[in-house]
Amino acid sequence: MKPHRGVLILVLGILGIMACCFCAPVAWYMGSQDLAEIDAGRMDPEGRQMTQIGMILGIIGIVLGVIAIIIPIFFILLTGGFAVAGAAVN
Repeated sequence: MKPHRGVLILVLGILGIMACCFCAPVAWYMGSQDLAEIDAGRMDPEGRQMTQIGMILGIIGIVLGVIAIIIPIFFILLTGGFAVAGAAVN
């Protein structure tokens, strides 16, 4: 049996939320791969809970990263639209 990577996935998930949104997709991908290996009986099931938590944190990190990109774009478009409309009136 292969050793689990639960601690690594958990750390990547935490980093994906706290500091580096590039770690979040890695945590999600690695978590899903490891859970498949655990379910197939090829990986140590002891790290299942840490792997699941890390994968969930990775998903949350991706969602927060997308929101962090969409909200500023929305406000730029919103204020830019008013600035263009105001410039056309003057």
